Amino acid sequence: MLHSSDKYQDIRDAVRALCAEFPDEYHRRVDEERAYPEEFVDALTKAGWMAALIPEEYGGSGLGLTEASVIMEEINRAGGNSGACHGQMYNMNTLVRHGSKEQRDFYLPKIAAGELRLQSMGVTEPTTGTDTTKIKTTAVRKGDRYVINGQKVWISRVQHSDLMILLARTTPLAEVKKKSEGLSIFLVDIKQAVKSGMTVKPIRNMVNHETNELFFDDLEIPVENLIGEEGMGFKYILTGLNAERALIAAECIGDGYWFTDRVTAYVKERNVFGRPIGQNQGVQFPIAEGFIEIEAASLMRYEACRLYDAGEPCGAQANMAKYLAAKASWEAANACLQFHGGFGFAAEYDVERKFRETRLYQVAPISTNLILSHVAEHILGLPRSF
Repeated sequence: MLHSSDKYQDIRDAVRALCAEFPDEYHRRVDEERAYPEEFVDALTKAGWMAALIPEEYGGSGLGLTEASVIMEEINRAGGNSGACHGQMYNMNTLVRHGSKEQRDFYLPKIAAGELRLQSMGVTEPTTGTDTTKIKTTAVRKGDRYVINGQKVWISRVQHSDLMILLARTTPLAEVKKKSEGLSIFLVDIKQAVKSGMTVKPIRNMVNHETNELFFDDLEIPVENLIGEEGMGFKYILTGLNAERALIAAECIGDGYWFTDRVTAYVKERNVFGRPIGQNQGVQFPIAEGFIEIEAASLMRYEACRLYDAGEPCGAQANMAKYLAAKASWEAANACLQFHGGFGFAAEYDVERKFRETRLYQVAPISTNLILSHVAEHILGLPRSF
């Protein structure tokens, strides 16, 4: 918003032009119908935005996480919800960085062309939450197959994806030296899995976000669907999780700008007691405060993405970007709703929809308290609290 010489302006302009074809009414209708924005995701795919992180040799754009974050930011800033499609962004690097040559040659061109969608990541379980090393889903090798048993929860976009990245324990926890060892990741063909041992149970929730509970009952997966080395899955999945946090930060930044744009326009026009309410400091200051926080979060997002793209450790920065951006978008959301008064609750103004959507990011994909404990322990050197 302040950056007149933004080097990503070309990307912003192109994404904005595409998003302009899907106005507020479109997103409002999709939300009301609890539907999936199929036409919108297809348009993003056809324009090549969903293949941003796929190397050019496979038909993608070969862009970095920084550019991907700008794409996600613009979708949310235009009033959309990247939650419908961001999975393809952060899952992609897991396949690009850790997949075998055969896997990359087979899957990446098809994903880039929009023939396949890789939108889903199966990590979280009902009894483990963020304590990922304690997951109970097991994958036992039997000849040329792995047999998977267990349960996952909050697994999004399963019904609108062809492929899922799945984390399972291949060596029991009691048999590994470090608890982060013995986990492996697999590429699952969702349509095949549904026919042979995977049950999908949708979870209706506060926002129009397709998410599910999954049950695995002797699901067989070919050995060649293992990504990377057996037992190294936790390390690989962190690649995806750090990317996810940086991208979610960007989406929150987009939301924050959306709320700021909407509320500043509204309070200039809304007259009460013979003057625009935007003239009152009690109205100005919360909006300005939210804006300052969004700008600061945006800088931390760029730093996290810069480190990620350079192949350097970025866990702390990705977590801090997510924390700052989720907090800033929530501040901006509250100011926007408050100063719209009753109209903020009316669906036709879209504020209540975006308000619900941005609230999620205080909780997912990692909760605020876990980020604080990560910073306390790993950066400040305080004793581990759990």
